[in-house]
Amino acid sequence: MVFSSLEFIYLFLPPVLLVYLVLRALKLETGIILWLITASLAFYAWWNPYYLVLLLGSVGFNYLVHKALVQNPSKVIFAFGTAANLATLALFKYADFLIENVNSVAGLSIPHLDLILPLAISFYTFQQISFLHDTLAGKLVNCDFKRYVLFVTFFPQLIAGPIVMQKDTIPQFTLKNFSNRLVTNLLLGATLFSIGLFKKIVLADSVAPLANIVFTAADTGQDLTMAAAWTGSIAYTFQIYFDFSGYCDMALGLALMFGIRLPMNFNSPYKALSIVDFWRRWHMTLSRFLRDYLYIPLGGNRSGLLGSKGNLMITMLLGGLWHGAGWNFVIWGGLHGGYLIVNHFWSHSTFGATFKSLAGRHLYTMFAWSITMLAVIIAWVFFRAETLPGALTVLSSMAGLSSEVSMASGAVFADGVYQTLMMFAVMFIIVAFMPNSIQMTRSHRPIISAAGDVKKIGGKLKSLRWSMSPQWATFTSVIFFVTVIQIYRLNGLTEFIYFNF
Repeated sequence: MVFSSLEFIYLFLPPVLLVYLVLRALKLETGIILWLITASLAFYAWWNPYYLVLLLGSVGFNYLVHKALVQNPSKVIFAFGTAANLATLALFKYADFLIENVNSVAGLSIPHLDLILPLAISFYTFQQISFLHDTLAGKLVNCDFKRYVLFVTFFPQLIAGPIVMQKDTIPQFTLKNFSNRLVTNLLLGATLFSIGLFKKIVLADSVAPLANIVFTAADTGQDLTMAAAWTGSIAYTFQIYFDFSGYCDMALGLALMFGIRLPMNFNSPYKALSIVDFWRRWHMTLSRFLRDYLYIPLGGNRSGLLGSKGNLMITMLLGGLWHGAGWNFVIWGGLHGGYLIVNHFWSHSTFGATFKSLAGRHLYTMFAWSITMLAVIIAWVFFRAETLPGALTVLSSMAGLSSEVSMASGAVFADGVYQTLMMFAVMFIIVAFMPNSIQMTRSHRPIISAAGDVKKIGGKLKSLRWSMSPQWATFTSVIFFVTVIQIYRLNGLTEFIYFNF
């Protein structure tokens, strides 16, 4: 079930929230936990009830491994549990990719398994691996089976994150926490949900057709003009930003309605002045997982200059592969690994410091932002294209190495160049200059992290700080109803991009 669907908005959320409020009024802690588990499993089963068996099997297996680790904190048991999780993920997500490459290299004809990728398997697998690791390390908070099940299956974060650690949410599954700040949580949650819904439907889905036209043309071998290639690439750059940002806001808002705060997962990454800064802001919980459970165990920066950079590249390559079973994702991860290595050398070099001092603060900021965004856009081309030749076609066209005539150009600019440029300009102003939703609601602690992690809104934008006021109630109502009307107008509902991972 998609957060932006009418089924979710009309049929799922209202009754789930109503029963929660009744159980909360009756002070039934166990009842609330069991109800949220039931609702979460129904939410997951809506997509495909057969894969609910896989989810429950994974939950049961990992809880048994957890209990075994509590009795005997053995690295062998942990390795067994981790290997079983990764093997299940590899079977469903990477088996056909491996078979395809073996067939290509060895000239074989091994048949594909053609297994459908179970929704959210990458997210709940990583989440449970982190749980086993924390059990082995003795960092686990008190946890019984029902709280563990809710920790894994809680529907606001089940499908596309954030990747939640056990210390993040399990301590919150108490009556005391459920009983706190009812009105604030409901209003703040509704605001974040509405903002996220607007980002997804009105902003992300409005530029998706431009990206689809260009990348479909490239993947099918058609030529592109330079203008069409740049339009498609920029459209996807905005699409994935507002799609993922919208999902993150909606997840935070939905969790807040039930009294639960989730970790921040998105913090205006297109304001970053370096690739290192970009990865501190984009999919923050995945970055944290890769750092804590892959990069550091590999040796981190303790392996010498070459070793640390090798560890970083391995981490980013596997991070790319986590997103999908395809060489384009591996190249995307490799590009970002290379970007990070160059960034580290630049930031520690005498030349970098000298250039920064000579350029001056404003000129250097513009230079750093431009280089960062160019690198990000180039990498997004591989992330979006479904074939390697398609990605190379888009990139060569962006560089001006293509025909000046293409079938895609007419379709891309069917609504007019001016309208497209205006749409891009509005989105650029939002991502580059406007405060994000967490900054707006910062003083009411919508996330687990301390408020100091998010910059405070000041100056002329102070009026954008959220409050329980008629103005904010009106704003939330307007963007919600505008978005719902747009949902009715759409011919088909698009899933969130990260649902595919």
